[in-house]
Amino acid sequence: MVDGERLPGAPDRPERIVLHVDMDCFYASCERRREPELRGEPVVVGMGYEPGETVGAVATASYEAREYGVESAQAIGAALENLPRKADEPDNPDAGFYRPVDLDFYQDVGSDVKEILYELGDTVREVSIDEAYLDVTDRTAWDVAEGFARHVKQRIAREVGVPASVGVAPDMSTAKLASDHDKPDGLVVVEPGEVREFLAPIDVADVHGVGPVRARELRELGIETAGDLASADPYELTEEFGERGRDLYRRARGEDNRPVEPRGKPKSLSRESAFDGATDDFERVREQVATLAAAVADRATRKDAFYRTIGVKVVTPPYDVHTRAESLPGPVDDPELVDAVTQDLLGEFADESVRKVGVRVSNLDFSEREQASLDGFESDDAAASTTHGGRDRSERDPDGQVSLDEFD
Repeated sequence: MVDGERLPGAPDRPERIVLHVDMDCFYASCERRREPELRGEPVVVGMGYEPGETVGAVATASYEAREYGVESAQAIGAALENLPRKADEPDNPDAGFYRPVDLDFYQDVGSDVKEILYELGDTVREVSIDEAYLDVTDRTAWDVAEGFARHVKQRIAREVGVPASVGVAPDMSTAKLASDHDKPDGLVVVEPGEVREFLAPIDVADVHGVGPVRARELRELGIETAGDLASADPYELTEEFGERGRDLYRRARGEDNRPVEPRGKPKSLSRESAFDGATDDFERVREQVATLAAAVADRATRKDAFYRTIGVKVVTPPYDVHTRAESLPGPVDDPELVDAVTQDLLGEFADESVRKVGVRVSNLDFSEREQASLDGFESDDAAASTTHGGRDRSERDPDGQVSLDEFD
């Protein structure tokens, strides 16, 4: 092959059929499944948010809420300025419904969706709780691929009760762009001969792997769309951006040969939550860390993961990041220990103002079935003295908002 093109005389291969399944506003959809009266209403799900409070950050905003200017990662206080709370203003037709994040419930719903995907796909690559790729090349054919994808959507809607958008294409990056093309509850099929035409008008920033910084650099070269990128000189792109430039050129032409492969096991599991500005209320900080510790420990248990290290992350003003960790003598699965260790590590920051906190378990083990003795952990002075002081990474966290992903 030359630049992704087939050499003359090379034997044909069957074009892959890849589905990208993306749950629409997943957390809000889960809340609507639990409370059907929320359907069609503006719904905001907040991380670190409690009913009646103004702290926390937006984890998910329904499409109806977005029309009022509510966005993901926005502070709850700012969201309330755009979209008042229905509980506060029941007669206001421009008020919305606010709900706190319920990760246990969302994980359960996500697991139900994944069961369907694993049943219908030859191979499945989970991207997150609400997103996955399926290779269905051996399950269907291009002339009936749309019907197969509709079947996937209908099963999720009927059996789980949440909507999904599905993109179908011969490669992963085009399938993802297809699933984004007609949200919410969309279905877009891009057959092999239609890929270049479909990609051509798409903003260059949306090409897989580009991102805002590279998009700005490409625009400076006069490249505004995927079509422009596909028509550019690949040698000039390589000279400008290295091998990455050639990769982007191929993606813009629909030449993404990455196989749909299951992801490897994670190396760590974590949860973070931000306060609405810095707080000096250490009891509030302790309560938030206890909540995060329970969520992380439960996630580890659900994944059959044992952990050898338990840590906390504390962000102090202006955005200084501090991490502390405790190493264990062996792998454990012990929610009470996660709570005890994180609270102990947190004690160092009792006199600090805190903007954001996180909890992490790491050095994961998915095979050990024998847990380390807690007596061994408690008496291991060497391990405690080595890590209790921890490594203090002073760095800037420009976010200051909630994160549902793992922290570094």
